[in-house]
Amino acid sequence: MKCPFCGHDETKVIDSRVSDSQEAIRRRRECLVCEQRFTTYERVEEMPLMILKKDGRREPFDRGKLMRGLVVATVKRNVTPQQLERLIDDVESELHNSFRYEIPAKNLGDLVLDHLKVLDKVAYVRFASVYKDFQDLDEFMRELKVLK
Repeated sequence: MKCPFCGHDETKVIDSRVSDSQEAIRRRRECLVCEQRFTTYERVEEMPLMILKKDGRREPFDRGKLMRGLVVATVKRNVTPQQLERLIDDVESELHNSFRYEIPAKNLGDLVLDHLKVLDKVAYVRFASVYKDFQDLDEFMRELKVLK
């Protein structure tokens, strides 16, 4: 770590602790040449998730957009907002853990459907009908057979 006072690149860590926000490590350092002390913070660098749309566009992953779609799919169902938040948290974690930062929209939709299938089957069919763009009753029936 380069000293901000003299520019020397040899410093020693005097103290390390977790920051108040619990999202970084605070390190107290001392320059080995000028003996000045300074503080640095170490954080996890997160790459934003990008969704690759069918038409080739890229857009950032949007929790709010996914939540709106899930709320529509779960209208008048016995599903709480907390359950939907947990579902989105799980989906987002799986996406981050895949170590891919560009995810095809189809993969995101399939992942959401996998979680909805466990949470509420009616919400699953509602979400699938929009996500898969059902055009007729036969497509609904095929999806229902897969669900059974």
